[in-house]
Amino acid sequence: MEKSTNKNTSLFSLDGNPSLKVALPMSLQHLLAMIVGNVLPALVLSGAIGLDANQRIQLVQASMFIAAIGTFLQSFPIFRIGSGLPVIIGVSFAYIPTILAIGGEYGIGAIFGAQIFGGLTAFAVGIFIKKIRKYFPPMVAGTVVFTIGLSLYRVAVNYMAGGFQSTDPRYGGLIYWGIAVLTLVVVLLCNMFGKGYVKLAAILIGIIVGYIASLMANIVSFDSIQTASWFNLPKIMPYKFEFPPAAIATMMVMFAVNAVQAVGDFSGTTVGGLDREPTDEELSNGIKANGVLSIIGSFIGALPTATYSQNVGIVAMTKVVSLKVFRLTSLFILAAGFVPKFGAFMTSIPQCVIGGATISVFAQITMTGMKLIVQDEMSVRNTTIVGLGIALGMGITQIPAEGLQYLPEWFRMVFASSPVVLATVVVFVLNLILPNKTLAEEEAERKAIENK
Repeated sequence: MEKSTNKNTSLFSLDGNPSLKVALPMSLQHLLAMIVGNVLPALVLSGAIGLDANQRIQLVQASMFIAAIGTFLQSFPIFRIGSGLPVIIGVSFAYIPTILAIGGEYGIGAIFGAQIFGGLTAFAVGIFIKKIRKYFPPMVAGTVVFTIGLSLYRVAVNYMAGGFQSTDPRYGGLIYWGIAVLTLVVVLLCNMFGKGYVKLAAILIGIIVGYIASLMANIVSFDSIQTASWFNLPKIMPYKFEFPPAAIATMMVMFAVNAVQAVGDFSGTTVGGLDREPTDEELSNGIKANGVLSIIGSFIGALPTATYSQNVGIVAMTKVVSLKVFRLTSLFILAAGFVPKFGAFMTSIPQCVIGGATISVFAQITMTGMKLIVQDEMSVRNTTIVGLGIALGMGITQIPAEGLQYLPEWFRMVFASSPVVLATVVVFVLNLILPNKTLAEEEAERKAIENK
């Protein structure tokens, strides 16, 4: 019998093995979508608590190392640690308010000490997620994904205006907005009218065009590239661990909530890219991996990690799920960790370009959440739960700080720093305590009232 030599080279299959020239553009756009966000938490923390230049570089490089390890582990599970799904891991924005509060109050050593307990908490949630998953139907997971998308709009639009550099006198200038809109238009044109790999690499093409326009406008800074070294290794325990009880408790709550939030990201990935819900095993192993990663991160000075929602959006938009693409991305991230100049070049891309390229991705995340929500019946009960979760989650982050001044600091630290956290808690609790009524039962109740 003739042995078949056919191989699966599809980009749209988990075990697809596309050629390097086909996989490379897909990997690069995932890299470009995550790299700025991956280093921003380190930059924000170092500026807020006054770390020196060497500590700042260490935090940035550790962020790259942990992201590379995490992305590879999720795509190539080891001992049931890792989901086996096409996700990108990076340092999470969601923890920024918490780590700033802990760092300002107790110092950076307390962040990494508390992070160990947070990682253990996430690992425990991963172990029991099979038993508690029934409490997270598509309506609940979809609300989490939907809120993630909404919460990222402000980030994208701020990027389009020039970023968060309040000291930049050109912030909000027409040059930033013009390049951001140009980038967005190129992404849309490639995505809607392009064919083949032009369509799939729409975000990468948009970033390249935006970068060229930025060079012509002279808004690209090469200072970080010139000062960055060529090679760097991670340091083991660069900070002495401290374990304040308040910091530990806060971090454990944050990790538990974000472990639940990961259900939304994994669901967004599988629904958007594979047209199915994630299995119990995928969720369990993926959440456990995030816990392990954060523990490892504590020992090399890397901040807490999570799945990256912008990359979930890319998966949903392109349907590219080949794990080879994501393993290749992890190698690029690792290269940025070993070679600071590589990472410096990537971060030289102006934030207005990143904003223009990713706002459509964030919109895709929101719509993926909506697709999940409507998988359940849109009864009065369910629409109430979803509406209240989104309203309270988004609302609490949009009121002045004085509106929360009498609430405990730990409450503000956990529930008022991110709309996703409160929205997750609200929809989870309401789904447990409100009586479950179908559309048919609600219609029967209305008819019974009419007949009285």
